Amino acid sequence: MSKQQPPLERHPWGPYIPENARYLFLGTFPPKAERWSMPFFYPNKINDFWRVMGLIFMNDRNALWDNNGGRFNLEAIKALLDRYQIAMWDTAMAVRRLKDNASDKFLEIVEPIDLATLLDEHPTITTIVTTGEKATGVIASQAGIEIPAIGVPTSCHIGNHHFTLWRMPSTSRAYPLALEKKADAYRKVFGR
Repeated sequence: MSKQQPPLERHPWGPYIPENARYLFLGTFPPKAERWSMPFFYPNKINDFWRVMGLIFMNDRNALWDNNGGRFNLEAIKALLDRYQIAMWDTAMAVRRLKDNASDKFLEIVEPIDLATLLDEHPTITTIVTTGEKATGVIASQAGIEIPAIGVPTSCHIGNHHFTLWRMPSTSRAYPLALEKKADAYRKVFGR
């Protein structure tokens, strides 16, 4: 008797790409919907991504948090992304969860991002930031490079596109680095 394969999950939403986006942040895949505080990237309220962004751009870890709603403030997040020309997407379009959790370690990527096509459609993107090792591995594979060290900008080509790839530390609370140290690492991308 063979063990049944976990179900295939498709990405629940499309990319968020402001006009003339310069930066593209790429995670791996959202957690299950029951963990969302909003239907957008880094929706889990215990993930530190939006706290890092609040520290970098507003000097306030809770600037993008709505205390009354107990969730991230999606309107404020989109305003920040638009203002700083930051696009959001993920490296996996379809996955299987090998364990019933959100850990990248237990995600099987069945369908990766087609980064060349995305860059064809959005040629103003010149900086790609990956938020963890698995996401970085997908992009490194498509660019034909080794996975770079955390925080070291790496020049890459995919198709006709040249971009700088930054591998950043995971913003998951499971990643053993203080929030302020994560923000310091991400600040380098923006020269802040």
